[in-house]
Amino acid sequence: MKIVSLLPSATELICGLGLRDQLVGVSHECDYPPSVVGLPILTSSRIPRGLDSGEIDRLVTDQLKNDEALYDLLMEPLTILEPDLIVAQALCDVCAVSGNDVANAIHSLPYNPQVVNLEPICLNDVLDTVDLLALAANCVQEGLRYRAELQDRINLVANRSATIATADKPKVALLDWLDPLFDGGHWSPEIIELSGGEPCFGVKQEPSQRRNWTELIEAKPDIIFIALCGFNVERSMQDASIFLNSAGFTRLKAKNNTKVFLVDGNAYFSRPGPRLVDALEIMAHSLHPAIHYLPEALPSAIQLNA
Repeated sequence: MKIVSLLPSATELICGLGLRDQLVGVSHECDYPPSVVGLPILTSSRIPRGLDSGEIDRLVTDQLKNDEALYDLLMEPLTILEPDLIVAQALCDVCAVSGNDVANAIHSLPYNPQVVNLEPICLNDVLDTVDLLALAANCVQEGLRYRAELQDRINLVANRSATIATADKPKVALLDWLDPLFDGGHWSPEIIELSGGEPCFGVKQEPSQRRNWTELIEAKPDIIFIALCGFNVERSMQDASIFLNSAGFTRLKAKNNTKVFLVDGNAYFSRPGPRLVDALEIMAHSLHPAIHYLPEALPSAIQLNA
């Protein structure tokens, strides 16, 4: 079976299922595991490189308002590859080629591949996508093994957090964009809860929402997690520096003495795939380092202020 993945989280799931050798094409953002780098690229972005976060937000907002695509599906290499299975998404038009665009493109192909659309909005949905992909790729037993492995890691964190008294659980706000402010929705509040925190900004299983400084200050977070969508640590540091020196953060710090942590949002928190379990382990260790150990292969969150 020849498999094409049009989003990074699906690529990670496919490889986690042991199907790397069957993967023949990926999106322009697929970069993990490293073995997928160099595969044929089947998508491109209409967002120019080098824009600051405010400019990116304005461009994305305008294009979505005008019902314009943010990404293009490259039909020539897709046609040449003749995949048996295409994995796409139906969750967020800001993150990848939309499921509708893929469905429309399929009609022009000279063959009829199977298409699986993923749209997880919580951790259990991510686990369900393991089953879905395993069934589509004829590796059900490997899917059961992989799902159990991920579930066991989630359970370990949840069981340790269950020993933490309510009074010892910090109020946590996860931000996945800083200019303007966006809360972390979907799976982010669940990750905070499982880590031993109290989510105070963002709605469980709902998309991230644009927010303002008054709302963040009134939420009174003890801890802010900066996990910027699509940005690695180096790029996130640029926005985080502006954030920490803003008048809004000065007001928040004066009222609540809030601590700020920064993580690689692109790698761990933005993609609804297996590395959300890594994100859970990273956050849990940050909130309660005496209770939650950090697996050796994972980076610690970076505390930006004392």
